[in-house]
Amino acid sequence: MVHDSVIEFKNVSKIYQTNNGECAALTKVDLAVRPKDFLSVAGPSGSGKSTLLKLLLGEERPTDGQIFFNGQDIALFSTSEMPHLRRRIGTIFQDFKLLSNKTVYENIAFAMEMVGKPTKEIEQDVPQVLELVGLSDKTEYFPHQLSGGEKQRASIARALIHRPEVILADEPTGNLDLLNTWDVVRLLLKINELGTTIILATHDREIINNLNRRVITINRGKVIRDEENGRYVL
Repeated sequence: MVHDSVIEFKNVSKIYQTNNGECAALTKVDLAVRPKDFLSVAGPSGSGKSTLLKLLLGEERPTDGQIFFNGQDIALFSTSEMPHLRRRIGTIFQDFKLLSNKTVYENIAFAMEMVGKPTKEIEQDVPQVLELVGLSDKTEYFPHQLSGGEKQRASIARALIHRPEVILADEPTGNLDLLNTWDVVRLLLKINELGTTIILATHDREIINNLNRRVITINRGKVIRDEENGRYVL
């Protein structure tokens, strides 16, 4: 393990079998992420960004190499241990994935109910996280009553509710206009300042070049650049 890294990929490859033979989604990736990093994973669509996140969540297994989370090899986690890992790693998606028949409050509370949290803890934590993301006035709204930016802030609140060490944001601004895009980016920066490691996968050049944070660039499954205060250059 690299000293003090929360996440480490060691010589990781992921090869899919297709009708046309083998397709390498990732090839010999080495990557260490430090606690409290804000890391952008840049690259064009199909470059391997989403595969990298799926491997980290244990949704896919590497064909070769090892992936460590706080020094533990993810491949050695049992099926029963996987849900615990995924509570330590919050996820935010492009399409929000909110439950349409539940209010904003109920969407966040449901994530706690699913892991058996007591009602008193839910009633205490949900309002706090909704205040953090700026949705205190929208607790009783249903997803169809929210703007795209508000839906994404609700999904960020849901990702935060288990106090994860790491948040993976997979193209979180892909469905948003410019104003809401920067609201979400500023919120991710705020969460990072509070101590959560952020991994942002995006092909939005403007976001990456304005963040002035660490950037790794993936192209055709290979990490071709890893820079502090980096820019998206292909």
